[in-house]
Amino acid sequence: MARNRGLYFAEVPTGVPVAGQHLRIKEEVFNLSAPPPTGGFTGQTLYASFDPYLRHLLVAPDKSRDGFTALPVGSIIPNTVLLRVLKSDTSSFKHGDVVVGFASIQEYNAIDSSQLGGFAKVHNPLNLDVIVFLGALAGEVLFVSAASGAVGQMVGQLAKRERLRVIGSAGTYEKTRILRDVFQFDGAFNYRTADPGVELRRFAPEGIDIYYDNSGGRQLEAAISCLRDHGRIIACGYASQYNVPEDQQYGIRNTGQIIGKRLTWRGLSVFDENMGGKYREEHQANVALWIGDQSLKVVMSETRGIANAARGLVELFEGRNVGKAVLSFDVVD
Repeated sequence: MARNRGLYFAEVPTGVPVAGQHLRIKEEVFNLSAPPPTGGFTGQTLYASFDPYLRHLLVAPDKSRDGFTALPVGSIIPNTVLLRVLKSDTSSFKHGDVVVGFASIQEYNAIDSSQLGGFAKVHNPLNLDVIVFLGALAGEVLFVSAASGAVGQMVGQLAKRERLRVIGSAGTYEKTRILRDVFQFDGAFNYRTADPGVELRRFAPEGIDIYYDNSGGRQLEAAISCLRDHGRIIACGYASQYNVPEDQQYGIRNTGQIIGKRLTWRGLSVFDENMGGKYREEHQANVALWIGDQSLKVVMSETRGIANAARGLVELFEGRNVGKAVLSFDVVD
């Protein structure tokens, strides 16, 4: 057994919290000889981030606002932490790995399978002091909707190459499995069966920095609520509304947050000369190389034969494709 001291929320403050009154240290015990949670891991905390937004959690339940939910009095305060893995029951991490994610601010943490998607291994080839991965090298968080499609799968994987944490949404269990297992996204959820706002708060309790919008509708609304100050929205499509009459389309109700959070919301078209035209050669060379070395995965959804073309296109509109949808022709030599 080892002592496990944690920072807990003892009492609701009315102004600046007072150490020893509103915020205290609670000591419990942690069984170091116990196996890790099934599908998860146990870790020793190396560093925990302190961020201004935590003040929004230290309020009475009826004072929750700005998209934050009040932390129950008596709870260990959670935030982004760096953990060294002690025991693992997942192929994602092994003993000795340093990982970053969201957990309790305490000396030891047991991370179960439901929390696993919120953690990523720290890549540190220059052997820097890992503390910088909670500061100068803290990766931003990107959420991409329709993430298993032609655009979404590329956006997510390219963001992962840039060391961003990536959360993706898709419309079936199989698609979300591909996001996790094939594309190695840090979090994935089925927007048809889960509340996007709840899922984003689960995978990124500290908020997201970028939303790559292929969907519009309620996922856009959820993303606006979860974006941090100075977040960015890249509007590439609004597939959830394409088949809905204009007078029945989803009305976004929280656009006022764009002002308060100083968000940037910009449309993107690959046909713009300063986008597709400017970067086409670089894109073709790099992506071909990465596909060739298998560091970038491509999933295709093929409809065979012109006779099935109408069905294939409708399946795309219905979201039944998995990956980039294409039609293959019967070629006669």
